[in-house]
Amino acid sequence: MTRILILEDSEESLKALTVMAESVSDKVTAVPVKSLKEARCALKDADSPFQAFLLDINLDINDDSDISGITFANEVRSIKQYAFTPIVMITSFASMELRAYRELHCYQYLVKPYSEEDVKALIGRLLFMSQSGEVRERFITVKKSGINYKLFCKDIICLKAVPRGVCFILADGELNIPYVTIKQLMEKLPGESFVQIHRMCVINADYIKNVDFVNGIIALKGGITAEVGVTFKNKLKYMLAGGDADE
Repeated sequence: MTRILILEDSEESLKALTVMAESVSDKVTAVPVKSLKEARCALKDADSPFQAFLLDINLDINDDSDISGITFANEVRSIKQYAFTPIVMITSFASMELRAYRELHCYQYLVKPYSEEDVKALIGRLLFMSQSGEVRERFITVKKSGINYKLFCKDIICLKAVPRGVCFILADGELNIPYVTIKQLMEKLPGESFVQIHRMCVINADYIKNVDFVNGIIALKGGITAEVGVTFKNKLKYMLAGGDADE
């Protein structure tokens, strides 16, 4: 079942979007909410996770500067479970649309006035993705010199702290990102794949070739080696045994 939370302040539009979404398939369940407060409650009290979010950016027709939908989207993204869940923003303003894309890694957007055909086509794609896993390829976005870089997790071998930033060792090269820390990036990376092995190094477990716990050395595919800090050995052992590094 694909559960979609729909946030829209207009009762008429909310009802229409709900009907359109659920008419696409009996495998779609829409959860309609019309305020930021209701959206937060729905997210907190959900018995099962949502597979997508349709969020109206402006929830106050009397205030063109209102961006409650973006506020909620940020709250959704801060939850590890929803770090990669498709978010669709509904907007009438191009500037807000671009901001949502840039900052929240949105899947798509709907510009008002939208058509029933557009909505159903969008819901159909979301349904397909939730069933097929098409969007399960995880990524993070980092910024350098004003440019956003989309890095797929499968291409990240490890991260190493460098002066005033972090160096990403990738399958096809390296990328230095200034003004970020290992701690900040660990909050974005999926804990089931990435583990911190040293205060200055994080590795992707999928690239592990060999671990020498006696000498505290880990060998990664591609000829890369890294030191395992004493305080991080148990965490690494736990992860390799099948646990989540964040637990």
